[in-house]
This record gives sequence, C-alpha cells and structure tokens, in this order.
Amino acid sequence: MNASRVTFVSDETGRGWCGRAALAVLIVLALLSPVAGHVANAPPPLQVDLDAFDAMKKTVQLPDGVTLAYIDTGSSTGPAVVLIHGYTDNARDWVPVLPYLSKRFRLILVDIRGHGKSSKPECCYTRLDFAYDIKLLLDALSIRQADIVGHSLGSIIAQTFAEYWPERTDRVVLISSTGGRPPGSTAPPQFDFAAEIRKLKEPIDPDSPFMIAWWDSPTPVNPDFIRRQRQDSAAIPLKVWLAVLDEALPTATAYADLQSTLPRLKAPTLLIWGSKDPIMEEPVRKTLRDALPGAQVKIFDGLGHNPFWEDPKAVAGSINTFLGAGN
Repeated sequence: MNASRVTFVSDETGRGWCGRAALAVLIVLALLSPVAGHVANAPPPLQVDLDAFDAMKKTVQLPDGVTLAYIDTGSSTGPAVVLIHGYTDNARDWVPVLPYLSKRFRLILVDIRGHGKSSKPECCYTRLDFAYDIKLLLDALSIRQADIVGHSLGSIIAQTFAEYWPERTDRVVLISSTGGRPPGSTAPPQFDFAAEIRKLKEPIDPDSPFMIAWWDSPTPVNPDFIRRQRQDSAAIPLKVWLAVLDEALPTATAYADLQSTLPRLKAPTLLIWGSKDPIMEEPVRKTLRDALPGAQVKIFDGLGHNPFWEDPKAVAGSINTFLGAGN
C-alpha cells in the first residue's frame, strides 16, 4: 500500500499541515505514502517522462476474470523483478526509483486489481486475491520465478505471494511493511485513517484538503508526479477504497491473519523502513522482524513511509545489492 500522504503537526519537525485541518485530515493510511522528517531543498529529479511511462502500460485478462494493467521493461533476458504498489496507488508509484534500479533486471510493474488501469470488480480484495493475480500474471508472461518487491499494502501482497507460491519466489523485498499490531497493545495507532476514509463521498475531489493531505510529503516530491497520483487515486471507485480497507487491511484481525502465514515465508527477505515512518511505527515493525528473524533489515534515517520517493538512489542501492546476491 502506499501510505501517509499527510504532513502532520509536530513540534519536532515544524512541518505540520495547516493547523485548522490538523486532526481532521491528519490521516494517513496504515499502508500508504511518504511521511517523514527528512527535509530536502528540492525534490529528486524523476528522470522519467511521465507521459511516456503511462503509455507503456499493457493489459492482460487473467483466468480469474480480472484484467491487470502492467508495464514490462528493462532487460528481457534478465531476472524478473515484480514491483507491487500500495493502497490507492498504481504502477507509476515506482517512477522515482526506476532510473536507479539495475539495468539487468526485467521489471514488471503492476496496477493491482481495483487500481490504475486494472479492472475494478465487485469483489474480491483480500491479500490472497491480490497475490493470486500476481501468480496468474507471471503465468501469462511465462515467468517461472521472480523477485517480489512490495510497498505498504504491496508488501503484504508480496509476502502473501511468497508464502503461498514459494517455488515461484526468489527473493523478497518488503518496504514499509508490518507483521500486525501486537496483541494486547493498548496504545492507539497514531492516525485513524480508516475513519477519515469512511467519510469520503463520491465523486472524490483530487484537490480536496483530504486528498492533498493524503498525498502530501514533508520531503519534496515532483509536483506533477503527485498531481497525477492524486487524480488516479480519486478515480478509484469509493466502493473499492472501502473494500480494500475492509478485506485487505482489517485492523482488528491483521495481527492474527498475518502471523498465521508468515512462517511459510522462507525466501531470503529484505525489510526496509524509514525511521520517521508514522504509519509503520516500531511495534508493528517488531512483529515482522520477530516473525522473520533471518531477514536483513535496512532503516533509512530521517525518511518516512515512502523512502523510495524521498531518497530513491539510496533505496535502489540497497535493493540492487540484495537482489544481486546469488543471481
């Protein structure tokens, strides 16, 4: 998922979104956007033409009836790397980091069901539904095995894929991920994003205070990139926003659900977080580290929920190194 599109009021950073809207739109998805305390003078250059990127999308109808949009780029003979975006995002989510990923990879960037140019069925939106789509896409592309990289909700899809189809999985990279809020935790999450999403009405205005906050970043990001992301996010039917929230991101049962299958994840795994991520706070990071004691861990100091937007070169370096080992 993509997650914290909200700059938040904080004495520490002094970068709060307009005070009068503070708690009303201080919602960020527990699996979505770039909230960090890392400050830069200018956004990293995209180095990718957004119109050309969007024009690269293809579609394929899967045997389960879902039509998935995707981009297949990079080396046609290189190791396949699947990139799975977060909640209310799309394949464009990976544009900032693309120029820095190894040129020897065959990159498969997916619009997950309900998002981007993919179909938006009445149902179903569990993490296993999303992961099964990835499996069917690899079948359609005749890819026997791939590295799986996911962000936020996409990281949950990635770990689910690796758990259910280990023979199709080489390595796994989970960015801004979670093992669920630990049982007995009495401290409420920092943001009640779900309550704010349930207040949305159609048509969703991409320039509303909520959407501007949802896609905000305290670390500068290319404004045209963010504008397009907001527009595409607003075009997602509200019923899909709510279905994913209820079926793939169920707060009350997330811990038990995720922990029940994490022991199946045997592939080499890299866990990446930004130290200032206000969505995936330390308690939910720890449950994932504890469940995957053999995983490598990389923390980017000062970055938030979308570290690959905030410092794409550094994040890509970690991904390249990890995926390059043994390939």
